[in-house]
This record gives sequence, C-alpha cells and structure tokens, in this order.
Amino acid sequence: MLSELNRVIEYIEDNLTGDISLESVAEYAGVSDYHLRMVFYYLSGMTLSEYIKNRKLSEANKDLLSGDSVTDVAFKYGYQSLDGFTRAFKKWSGFLPSDVIKTGASKLFPKLSFVITVKGGNYMEFRIVEKPAFNFVGVSKRVPMQFEGVNNEIVKLAQSITEEQRKEMHSLQNIEPYEVVNASYDSDTNFMKEEGYLTHLIGVLTTENKVSDNLDVVPVEACTWAVFPNEGPFPYTLQNTMARIYSEWLPSSDYEVINAPNFSFTKMDKERKDFAYSEIWIPVRKKAK
Repeated sequence: MLSELNRVIEYIEDNLTGDISLESVAEYAGVSDYHLRMVFYYLSGMTLSEYIKNRKLSEANKDLLSGDSVTDVAFKYGYQSLDGFTRAFKKWSGFLPSDVIKTGASKLFPKLSFVITVKGGNYMEFRIVEKPAFNFVGVSKRVPMQFEGVNNEIVKLAQSITEEQRKEMHSLQNIEPYEVVNASYDSDTNFMKEEGYLTHLIGVLTTENKVSDNLDVVPVEACTWAVFPNEGPFPYTLQNTMARIYSEWLPSSDYEVINAPNFSFTKMDKERKDFAYSEIWIPVRKKAK
C-alpha cells in the first residue's frame, strides 16, 4: 500500500494545476475511494482534500514569490475567483497573497513521502476469516465522514430504529458475528468538498433474501476478512485500533483492502462506564506477488 500511496503523491504533484477527482486518484492507486481516504488519513494525519489544498497553496506561495500576479496564480490553481483564492490563502497562511509580493512573506508545505516506521513492543491481535456471500440488513442513512469522536448522526440513526425493525433483524440474523453491527460504504467521490458523506448501516448479517421493506439490504460477495478484536475506553480504543490497522498492520501485512463495506460491533461493559469490547472486520485479499 505504501508504494501505491507514493504513486498517488506523484500523481497529485503532476496535477496540482488541474482538476483532481477522488475517482481518478483512487483509480490510479487501484483501491476504493473510501479505503484510500482511510489509509491516507491514518498515515498522514490529514484528509486528502486538506493535503491537496496545502500543496496547491504552497506552490501558489512559491509562484507569488517568483513575481507572478495574484490573478494569474489564483486561476492557475483552480480558483474560480480572486476573492475565493485570497480568502483561502489568508486562512491557510495568515497573510494576504499581496503580502507575499510586497514583503516576501512565505509559508511552505512540502510534499509527503510514505515510509514504514517500525515501533517495537506493540502488537496487534487479529484473525483471518473466510465468509460466504451474505446480506447486511438494517437501517441506513447518509452521515458525515468522521474518523474521531462520537458521530452524532450515527447516534440519531440508532435512536430511530423501531421495535418492529429490531424484531425483524433479530429473526433474520443467522451468520457470524451474531451481533448488531455498524457498516460503512458508498462514500462521496467528490473529496474536494470540505465535508464528505458516506452511507452508514446499523443492522445484522444474514444469508436470507426475503426481507421486508422496513429494512435496507446491502449484498456482500464471499470474501476474506481480517478481524481485529479490541477492548478499552469507547470510542477511543475502537478508533485507535482502526488507525493502527491502516497505519501499521496493512503496510506490513500480506493483505490489501478490497472494495467492500467494512463493519464493526461493540459490546458495552455494564460494570465499567464507557468501556467496551469491539471487533473491526476489514475485507481483504492476499497481495499479488
């Protein structure tokens, strides 16, 4: 995955003055747009849109230092108006584009390079599970993508589930894990938006195909899953495990992520406040040799 990410960095560098869509970047990397976002965020600490914005404005700063006009630089890097570029540049750097020309004020953001850093003493528990084709069945909605903290829209989704829906989900559940799961899929392809969305489903796994109109159905083909159990303060431990999967386990493992929904379940500890056992299920395949 690191080699794919470094190719993505070069692709972005070659297209800083053009239109960069998530679809084109993901296709170039050979991974799904959602998993590309996840890997990039957990390895770099920023979103792809933030990185591209930083690189565009950094190069714009260099062009202004070289004597290019503010207007030429604004349109070169894809801004539709001079005012829009000025606001973005001021927010990013703390000073106006004209200040760069007048005083030589400067802020630079160099391109990234991904390498493996080995951290001794840490290990990750996981198991590999082969599963037949199944369906996620449950309730779903579009929610903002959020990698840290409690997603309030997902909380509202959970609160919206009716007793009738709960009973039907329970009757359909017939495949491991026998838990209510959270599945994420179908993320926005326009990552240049400040806020991207994906579909989040709360439901169960089943091989049944007869499902009422009260529930949404998402089919999943037979594939391999890497399963990561974790236990600790919720939601920090769950999210930290997700981060380590993408930043530590995937780059050094024999597996790569495939384009299918990932899911998790959480069982809160009744004896300890905000403490839980969780499992994260990531769809994977063996890397080609």
